[in-house]
Amino acid sequence: MTQETILILDFGSQYTQLIARRIRELNVYCEIHPFNHFPEISPDVKGVVLSGSPYSVRDGVIAPPDLSAIRGKLPLLGVCYGAQMLAWESGGNVEPSAIREYGRANLSLIAPDDPLFHSLSIGSQVWMSHGDTILSLPENFEVTASTQDVEVAGYRIKGEQTFGIQFHPEVYHTNEGQKLIRNFVVDICGCPQNHTAGSFIENMVEELRAKLGNDRVVLGLSGGVDSSVAAMLLHKAIGKNLYCIFVDNGLLRKNEFDKVIHSYLDLGLNVKGIDAKERFLSALKGISEPEQKRKAIGRTFIEVFDEQAHLIEGVSWLGQGTIYPDVIESVSVKGPSATIKSHHNVGGLPDFMKLKVVEPLRSLFKDEVRIVGRELGLPSFILDRHPFPGPGLGIRILGEITAEKVRVLQEVDDIFIESLHKWELYGKIWQAGAILLPVQSVGVMGDERTYENVVALRAVNSTDGMTADWAHLPYDFLARVSNDIINRVKGVNRVVYDISSKPPATIEWE
Repeated sequence: MTQETILILDFGSQYTQLIARRIRELNVYCEIHPFNHFPEISPDVKGVVLSGSPYSVRDGVIAPPDLSAIRGKLPLLGVCYGAQMLAWESGGNVEPSAIREYGRANLSLIAPDDPLFHSLSIGSQVWMSHGDTILSLPENFEVTASTQDVEVAGYRIKGEQTFGIQFHPEVYHTNEGQKLIRNFVVDICGCPQNHTAGSFIENMVEELRAKLGNDRVVLGLSGGVDSSVAAMLLHKAIGKNLYCIFVDNGLLRKNEFDKVIHSYLDLGLNVKGIDAKERFLSALKGISEPEQKRKAIGRTFIEVFDEQAHLIEGVSWLGQGTIYPDVIESVSVKGPSATIKSHHNVGGLPDFMKLKVVEPLRSLFKDEVRIVGRELGLPSFILDRHPFPGPGLGIRILGEITAEKVRVLQEVDDIFIESLHKWELYGKIWQAGAILLPVQSVGVMGDERTYENVVALRAVNSTDGMTADWAHLPYDFLARVSNDIINRVKGVNRVVYDISSKPPATIEWE
């Protein structure tokens, strides 16, 4: 760590990454590490947050970490499980809740002189999500906040800058949660709010130059936000030593290959297009299981790159547009959080890969990547594009992938996306796409009975991809799109709209 940092110890909560996101919104740098494998506490660390957990302090699943280098020496905030663990380890009483405390609650008591709750309002809504509750505190602990049902909604340890809260300030349902986080990070920990896009670019370019020297880097461009910003960062750092390759994996959107090549002509990047459609389809033949498909796509992707890199003299690095949510969902944030799915950039890499990997965006959320891209001068037509998964339509075709299924889905997807543009809805949603289901349904066209494919349309709103709500598209729009798809795409006779949010669903179906 080379800048002032808040350290987040992950005990397995799916909310851990949201804590990081809220801290980043304050222009304060933070890092997530597993509770049982965190780095030595350096002078750069200004405070520590203990996350929630799916476990109970009573079940003994988690061995409490040694906090001797932290507690009493640095500001410390326990959130939900973190608060219960601190109380339990000091002799407090934590018991299963009489009624599971999940959902909205309101603060009925706030200690007037407590710095963590400074300027929060009595009656302010908070979000509870726990099966245990703190029934009594050790003698040197004092209650700082309560709700109608939870006496110890917040506490402080006397003589220390150690705080605990049983609610989640990081979720939007806690109305003044960001104010509480700011109180801890900025006022209590004293972190300067200087982790901006400009500072990130300056530091990353310096880091890339030091890491890469005069080495040559090959980077895959897809036309999406992540790879484009990664390319511009690398280009700024090493200039002509960056070689960009765009691989047509046969799983792109309709006409995407040509559009991507042309979109980079004015950016000063050297781009080479590779047609590998048949190779990817061959690698995917007979595979239906989602994780196997992702790994097959990732493996083939790296194989192609490995071959192409050897055609360029002296290439030793593979640049990738991996971002923080990819890492979180694939490797559990280097800790115990439940793995949801692997990402092609961080999973499925073959052992024989001959290139080292450089990932300049690995610590950024999607919206942070866009902010950095604007600072670098990337045009809006690239930065404002919806996210598109690395495995492409391969994870939007449920079941085995064939050339005919790709053709059908490309046509459906093209109608959907173009319609969003025509109706001026594209910029109002975060991500949209179509999914080809392994389901056929009976229909009637003219006087004939049909038995053809079902497609699902998916559109969501989000800020960072970690949570998402389904987009409430107008009924007349959905009716028109459904009609156009069924009339224009041979092989489809039914269109459905996905109204699932994340969580509990994910944005992609696979």
